[in-house]
Amino acid sequence: MAEVRLSNISKSFGSTLALDDVSLTVPDGSFVVLLGPTGAGKTTILRMVAGLDNPDAGSVSIGGHDMPSLTPAQRNVAMVFQQYSLYPHMNVRENLEFPLKSPMLRTPQPEIDRKVKEVAEILQISHKLDNKATALSGGEMQRVSIGRALVRNPSVYLMDEPLSSLDAKLRADLRVELKNIRAKLGATLLYVTHDQVEAMTMATHIGVLDEGKLVQFDTPRQIYENPVSIYAASRLGQPRINVLPAELFGSAPKNASSIGLRPEHISQGDGQESFVNRVEHLGDQTRLHLTFKNHELVTVTDAHTPLQRGDTVKIQPRNPLYFDASGARIV
Repeated sequence: MAEVRLSNISKSFGSTLALDDVSLTVPDGSFVVLLGPTGAGKTTILRMVAGLDNPDAGSVSIGGHDMPSLTPAQRNVAMVFQQYSLYPHMNVRENLEFPLKSPMLRTPQPEIDRKVKEVAEILQISHKLDNKATALSGGEMQRVSIGRALVRNPSVYLMDEPLSSLDAKLRADLRVELKNIRAKLGATLLYVTHDQVEAMTMATHIGVLDEGKLVQFDTPRQIYENPVSIYAASRLGQPRINVLPAELFGSAPKNASSIGLRPEHISQGDGQESFVNRVEHLGDQTRLHLTFKNHELVTVTDAHTPLQRGDTVKIQPRNPLYFDASGARIV
């Protein structure tokens, strides 16, 4: 496995600036998730590392070796796409074997058999090895697609929203499996998603992207608790962070334009009165949708709260985050 380093990468497609002076280091053995909305530059970074696109400026290195002179095949990376990249005329075993039979690898058949068996067991598809790819469910097809990358044991695994087309239960199952796979293999993974749950549950590090710029790069907990901006704060957390005028509760620091409150950082029972608009019972917790001084906000409370629509509840901030007029964090 190997460290991936992007140094001052910029890339434009026509008049569209896809990446703007991005520098990023993916530590050896880490699970780095690139998080952001469509058009943020996530997939472009993957394509730069894979060699499918070349930067207009800057450099990419893997394991300390500069990549610009190497073709995608020479970079020893494996990529998993959002859509299943399987050969429909082959069965599962043949699809998994295919990367190992390339002229560059020339893997002996006993080694191929061992790797296919090992990966099939990890992904729980051993009983499907003789099935045609076209006879599989969507989830099984994506497992095989991931398996085609795992059998190669490359320097870096690149994954472009591989779980987005799966149902909720299977996404949750595969999130756990991918995290376990990384731990077992000691693999370096660079993973693209717009799903904050995937980012929070799987990543060792998250890179938050916005319109081609790297906004923040840190551990999930650090970005959640200490975001550098309103934008970074809003990428993590469900329900989303409440962003309100800074003076709403009083005692705001100088130059503060907004106060950011995570739902769990709104204390109830003391403070100023708010009006309950809606109560959402979610089993392990209850969400309260409140109106406070003509501003809407969401907080969480005990699962068995007696509060109902139309009630009033006193609230006050706890561990607030403050931001200036540009959205930058005031520490």
